[in-house]
Amino acid sequence: MHIATILMIVLAAGLASQWLAWQVRLPAIVVLIASGLVLGPVTGLIDIAMAPGELTELIGLGIAIILFEGGMDLKLGEFRRAGHGITRLTTIAPLLAWLFGTLAAHFVAGLTWPVAIVLGAILVVTGPTVIVPLLRQARLNKESASLLKWEGIVNDPVGVLLAVLAFQYFTISGEGWSDVLLGLGKAVAVAALLGGLGGWLTGWFYRRGIVPTHLKPPMLMVLVLAAYWSSNQVQHEAGLLTVTVMGMVLGNMQLVEREPLRHFKENLTVVLLSVLFIVIPTQLDASHLQSIGLPALMFVLVVLVLVRPLTIVLATAGAPMRWQDKALLAWVAPRGIVAAATASIFGPGLVAAGYPEAEVLMPLVFLVILVTVILHGVTLGPLARRLGLAAEEENGLMIVGAGDWTRALASKLEELDINVMIADGSWHRLKPVRMDGIRTYYGEVLSEHAEHELEDEHLSYLLCATENDYYNALVCKALGASFGHHRAFQLAPPKESSDEQRRLTLQQRGYFAFEPPVDAHSLEEKLQQDWTIQTTRLSKDFDMEQLEEKLGDPGDDWLLLGSVSPDGKLKLYSREHAFSPEEGWLLLYFAPSTS
Repeated sequence: MHIATILMIVLAAGLASQWLAWQVRLPAIVVLIASGLVLGPVTGLIDIAMAPGELTELIGLGIAIILFEGGMDLKLGEFRRAGHGITRLTTIAPLLAWLFGTLAAHFVAGLTWPVAIVLGAILVVTGPTVIVPLLRQARLNKESASLLKWEGIVNDPVGVLLAVLAFQYFTISGEGWSDVLLGLGKAVAVAALLGGLGGWLTGWFYRRGIVPTHLKPPMLMVLVLAAYWSSNQVQHEAGLLTVTVMGMVLGNMQLVEREPLRHFKENLTVVLLSVLFIVIPTQLDASHLQSIGLPALMFVLVVLVLVRPLTIVLATAGAPMRWQDKALLAWVAPRGIVAAATASIFGPGLVAAGYPEAEVLMPLVFLVILVTVILHGVTLGPLARRLGLAAEEENGLMIVGAGDWTRALASKLEELDINVMIADGSWHRLKPVRMDGIRTYYGEVLSEHAEHELEDEHLSYLLCATENDYYNALVCKALGASFGHHRAFQLAPPKESSDEQRRLTLQQRGYFAFEPPVDAHSLEEKLQQDWTIQTTRLSKDFDMEQLEEKLGDPGDDWLLLGSVSPDGKLKLYSREHAFSPEEGWLLLYFAPSTS
């Protein structure tokens, strides 16, 4: 089959698998690996005619981009918040996991010591490509999520480096422990130089406009790949550590372009993950799958219920961490693309070096990936909720801007058992809100403090209701990605600014809230005229048309604000993003108190 045809099949299958996983609420990696197995070993549809070494190098380039993007997501503010736990998980835990994984691979799976040691190192990694989507799905609180995210991203290159050093020790004649330690030192040095210093210099050049804006994202991708390749020339597989460090440095620099750069890498990562998780499983054949027997299944069980819990218990002993976080960490450790790619490299290499039992390395790692992703993906949310580490069910409203009208809206939502929070930078404006018992956030919602401390995972809608229309637009665009742009609303500008050509375009703001769009001043004015926020439930005998007949003209006589479905889900209303109220829904509207 022509390479262009293969590429199109892989891309189509990868992105279709991602979409299907989103639809059925399964971890994407499960559907991707299943698609790869069907296209490769099962049907033989994809057969990449490329030397194993060449394919491995291409896979490595993709993983370098993925790890760099993960490194950009690591914020030092998170480290300061959960530093004790993160330090233990990224220093002590990898060595313990390597030791216990090696013992299990030898005594349970029956592998010889050299193969067991390499496998133990491969399984140190926990995979940010799997962890991050699972965290998003489970909606953990930010501290618990930080622990899992840091562990996954930092330990990936560490595990690979340990596997590389072990592989070299057993396959290169004359290599001793002094050479292994020298290799480790070279890897750390080149990561500090090319990753640390190189990342800082890149940020320095970008900050001073030496590179034009339109070239910054693609040039950064090339620099990352160049740093990865250069590091590997100094020490085999040190490139993954280098790009992780480089991502951390750039992600924590005060770059104006940080978010556009990060979004560019995120989009690229989605495509790369789709391709890699299809391509790597196609390298397995039927004989590999048949080699999975009872010892392999017992090994996976021991990894789940003994190796991981023992690693976390010993690594975090005496650390000032909540026992709930320790319990969650002791169970959750899904493996991802780095483990799969590393196994595809070292399995054939060990076989070629005279260790025939290493044939089981790839299928064994894929079995660990599938079992851990499925089990941890299914149980992470329920376990986190039972331990009190997850946000409440996503249903509620975050209001930016405290005032008499937003206070009235929040009070009505509280009466309906809908989660609500009001954020404002004025302590004085928040005082009456707090006295009503409504949750508040004091501070700038776009600040670094809010990024780490503002717990909004349980809220489904955003309403920006300050008197500054441009600030409302800024917040909607900044927070729209986390809430969903279709659920980010702002109050409209005053009527005297209603000229469409003079307004911000929809691409630069949130949806204008309510029916019809109304500004903050008008709402406050109507509140002073004895308008109140009211509710009515639609039924067979009282539909929307009858409500309009009773209340009058929308905009002049009343305003539709939103609704609550029969199962208690809040929806805000916008003429620009309308929905049709149905029978059984509780309508929320603003009208004179006599209505």
